[in-house]
Amino acid sequence: MINCIAVDDEPLALTLLQDNISKVPFLKLVAACSDAFEAMKALQENNIDLVFIDIQMPGLTGLQFIGSLEYKPLVIFITAYKQYALESYDLSVVDYLVKPVALDRFIKACNRAKELHELKTIKQQHTVQLSLDYFFLNIDYSQVKIIFDDIIWIEGLRDYIKINLKSSKNPLIVRTSLKAIEPELPQHKFLRIHKSWLVAIAEITAIRKNSIFIKEMELPVGETFRDAVEKLIRKEL
Repeated sequence: MINCIAVDDEPLALTLLQDNISKVPFLKLVAACSDAFEAMKALQENNIDLVFIDIQMPGLTGLQFIGSLEYKPLVIFITAYKQYALESYDLSVVDYLVKPVALDRFIKACNRAKELHELKTIKQQHTVQLSLDYFFLNIDYSQVKIIFDDIIWIEGLRDYIKINLKSSKNPLIVRTSLKAIEPELPQHKFLRIHKSWLVAIAEITAIRKNSIFIKEMELPVGETFRDAVEKLIRKEL
């Protein structure tokens, strides 16, 4: 669900905007504001993802208001004036709609906002993941904490994986697959070298055409993964 606010100083236009928003199932209208100052209060008091806003308003125009924000939500301008379109795109807005706005055109703008919101959410989640140095795995009915830097390599064994750790002589056996666990690992720390092998980049001691060495342990490089190994050598990963 996308939390949004509607901002327009014309009561009829604001009512029409609210009605359009109500027809879009993934939008939740948090506040309807008659000027930029009410909108500012709504942004301060709520977690707002998207702003629908007019441009020509008394006191503070929509352009001035959006331009003043330090942390900008997604923005769709809805205005009777075409001449501000270029200036609005300098603010990286989602869309610029000219009144009267047909419902299909409004929904198209909302769908674009939804796509951008989803991309933004994925990026934020990835950033949070990169900040963590561990993850949890379900092993023997317990959630076991695994430190990324403790992993040497991971071997795929059909329905299981074997995780070799610096801190343990015995590997962890986990009922999952390399395909399932790979997205849980930070890409800048791990490299898939084979359909059955995933290694910690920091633990690699030597590379040959068809092999990677971790100390005396020689692991095969699958043909599909040779380009990734070459990029590692060229420092392009």
